[in-house]
Amino acid sequence: MTKLSVNINKVATLRNARGGNVPDVVKVALDCERFGADGITVHPRPDERHIRKSDVNNLRPLLKTEFNIEGYPSPEFIDLVLKVKPHQVTLVPDSPTQLTSNAGWDTKSHFSFLSEVLDKFNNAGIRTSVFVDADPEMVEYAAKAGADRVELYTGPYAVAYSKDKAAAIAPFVGAGKAARSLGIGLNAGHDLSLENLNYFYQNIPWMDEVSIGHALICDALYLGLEHAIEEYKNCLR
Repeated sequence: MTKLSVNINKVATLRNARGGNVPDVVKVALDCERFGADGITVHPRPDERHIRKSDVNNLRPLLKTEFNIEGYPSPEFIDLVLKVKPHQVTLVPDSPTQLTSNAGWDTKSHFSFLSEVLDKFNNAGIRTSVFVDADPEMVEYAAKAGADRVELYTGPYAVAYSKDKAAAIAPFVGAGKAARSLGIGLNAGHDLSLENLNYFYQNIPWMDEVSIGHALICDALYLGLEHAIEEYKNCLR
């Protein structure tokens, strides 16, 4: 069964808007686990505009499910991940000023850099995932660089879904098959929602994990957090 990792960045954004500790990011993460989430994802950025380094340190000893830290592999990020030792690290090509992840790595052009970074995490016993577009060649070079998994950037799928869902899913099926043929794991994330998640899962049921934050937290405003997590889990059945 494909696992659901809840990205709690938006909870931290809400907290930071007023200062203080409401909502409590750690409590929300633990509640997500209690409500059925299979993992927690955080993306600490250099400006700490949502998740802070202190959040990462506070979460690690308390979480009982999988902890996934994603981010650009700057020296500071690498040091944080090696110190905290999450279950998984997901490498994204975001610049420090980027609002959100909006493209995958060119794993062929950045092969040497990624290989060096992945070696550090692999040697530390941390499972590695590389954020890529739905391109079999990018999947192939991520595998060659030493990634345990790739995470498919699903933004284009979400945009095209309402127009032609069969055409929207096609490149992702191709990339997913490439990952499977290469013997590496497969994750997916970005703009997956209650509207489009089940169709994605039906066509690529061998995914290991989806990471969902923005849409799930928005749905939780209406459904409640527990019900929202339940509905997303239902999409993966």
